[in-house]
Amino acid sequence: MTKAGRSSNPDPDRRKALRRGALAEIRAAITLTLKGYRIIGLRVRTPLGEIDLIARRGDLIAIVEVKARRDLTAGVDAVTMTARRRIRAAADLWLSRRADAARLSLRFDIVVVSGWAWPRHLTDAF
Repeated sequence: MTKAGRSSNPDPDRRKALRRGALAEIRAAITLTLKGYRIIGLRVRTPLGEIDLIARRGDLIAIVEVKARRDLTAGVDAVTMTARRRIRAAADLWLSRRADAARLSLRFDIVVVSGWAWPRHLTDAF
């Protein structure tokens, strides 16, 4: 037990959700790589929040939120306005730390991973 009285191991449902999310992020990264992007960040943490994937193609940086959901609509709906603000703030901070920031274009995408179907990549999603 930790000081707060909580176990250091998450419950089985939480571990399953974390594993499902990590696998969805890997599938999304593979999908984007096959589309010509280079993955330059996976689970990038900033003081303002986490960015699931950062992909680059030329001077375009795609900030990608990955959702593992039963269908496309559920995946898109899961990216709330609060999450979008957090992701934008984290992306702005990440970009501000890059020497080449002035010549890069930033885009916010969503990749929805549903079962065994090919992941759906929505460009300029928010």
